[in-house]
Amino acid sequence: MSNTEIEKKGDTVSDIDVFRRQMTNGRQMTERYLEDFQTPEQWTLQVHDQANHALWVVGHLAHTDNFLISLIDPSHAVQRDGWGEKFGMGSRPTGNPADYPPPEEAVAYLRERRGVLLGLLDNLTEADLDRATPEGAPDFLATVRDTFELASWHEALHVGQLTVARRKLGHSPLVDQSPE
Repeated sequence: MSNTEIEKKGDTVSDIDVFRRQMTNGRQMTERYLEDFQTPEQWTLQVHDQANHALWVVGHLAHTDNFLISLIDPSHAVQRDGWGEKFGMGSRPTGNPADYPPPEEAVAYLRERRGVLLGLLDNLTEADLDRATPEGAPDFLATVRDTFELASWHEALHVGQLTVARRKLGHSPLVDQSPE
């Protein structure tokens, strides 16, 4: 079996199919967790003064998807004033809802950017995944394949942060298995 294929029930599944499934399933989980944040105060709840809150996570994931899009096909990237400062790598969340766009706007951008990223994935071949990203891309994003790998694990990391904030708000785990 090659590095670009995995075996499943006797069939081969392309890396493109795996990336699509991971990114779609991960986003579905993110969306489910986001349903529990209703008020501006809930969206910007920080479980400690340096924690990422739900609104920052949404903006950061959207901003990251847009960055990944810029590495794959810059013509599909968009610039949003202030988003890099609010949501980019190294930004520091605040608990003040007035420092951020409305949650509805951030969630809409999150969905739109993921749709574009998945659309780009659908138009690639397996060979395209090994294409180098543009000069100046971070070393850990040397190929198009690297961008899609990051999209999956990066979202999972931040979904973990959402689970902590949800629990702080009093919500039960989504999968609450009682001992039998």
